[in-house]
Amino acid sequence: MPTLLDRAPQRAAAKPTLIGLTRPELAARLAEDLNLDPKKAKMRASQVWGWLYNHGATDFEAMTNIAKPMREAMARAYDLSRPEMVERHVSNDGTRKYLLRFGPGIEAEAVFIPGVGRAGALCVSSQVGCTLNCTFCHTGTQNLVRNLTAAEIVGQVLACKDDIEEWPSGRDDRKLSNIVFMGMGEPLYALDSVASAIDIISDGQGISISRRRITVSTSGVVSQMDALGERTDAMLAISLHATNDELRDELVPINKKWPIAELLDACRRYPGTSNAKRITFEYVMLKGVNDSDAEARELVRLLKGIPAKINLIPFNPWPGSPYECSDWERIEGFAEIINRAGYASPIRTPRGRDVGAACGQLKTESVKRRASDLRRERVAAG
Repeated sequence: MPTLLDRAPQRAAAKPTLIGLTRPELAARLAEDLNLDPKKAKMRASQVWGWLYNHGATDFEAMTNIAKPMREAMARAYDLSRPEMVERHVSNDGTRKYLLRFGPGIEAEAVFIPGVGRAGALCVSSQVGCTLNCTFCHTGTQNLVRNLTAAEIVGQVLACKDDIEEWPSGRDDRKLSNIVFMGMGEPLYALDSVASAIDIISDGQGISISRRRITVSTSGVVSQMDALGERTDAMLAISLHATNDELRDELVPINKKWPIAELLDACRRYPGTSNAKRITFEYVMLKGVNDSDAEARELVRLLKGIPAKINLIPFNPWPGSPYECSDWERIEGFAEIINRAGYASPIRTPRGRDVGAACGQLKTESVKRRASDLRRERVAAG
């Protein structure tokens, strides 16, 4: 007589993945698809969770503490594939840039930066493309395709851990200690996916990266900032880049909807903010645009009363950009004014510039190739 496991769904194609489901979602999926009672489903979910996120399993056959009939049933029902690594570039400084394909026409980049945070940081994308059109950012020149799912965000972490050979998770000598949502896209426009991904990444029985080592950067989607703090308890970074609305309207056009005063009010009420949990303000240094002593002093005035640190980011050039990076002496002078006011203002060392992996340079290679093909066609056509 056929058992319940024998009757488990057998999907020949487009099998759903178990990656990206939160613990409750994983237990519910197993209970429904494999007809397990809630207690057994919770136990199986805990076992699968450990294999996926602690051991990095890509095959149900590796899950040796689960009975073979159950492993076979899950293999028929589900997929554990990683995103396809289309390209992998390693910078002279050790930075690794990955072009990952999640489906036809759905590609995004992630960047692993060794020696950042406690050990190393992975910069993940939350969207394919972007809608914000920040004028200094290469990603902003790529139209939005869609939000990434929690599975696709977590898949970036798994692909990186595969590449740096960091299984099992939670080792004392771990190379990946921090996650930053500073890749392609605006994370707060994909908040549901981002929040679920953070739940998975921070789980102590899996990837086990503390929420205090997960930072979400926003260009200023004020309407979602409270929800981000309440749902994720993640560290907050603000892509600021200007000290007045007129300039920020140009550099970061979302400012027209939520101007600086509203953005900073949202920062002041961000859940959990304290001297032990400061907000990071990112400020890209653009020569002759936003780098004067007067703007440094205004930045200090604006941030008064907000537990903050200020990351000064030398502008990373990209083809067709209208901006230049501030001179190093100018950046140091700007930083000195901020330091004297009592704020930490590290100057971010550019990493991965030679492979297009530095801050503001991300744009999927498939789009670059299509653009170059189009240019060649135009030349050929005369």
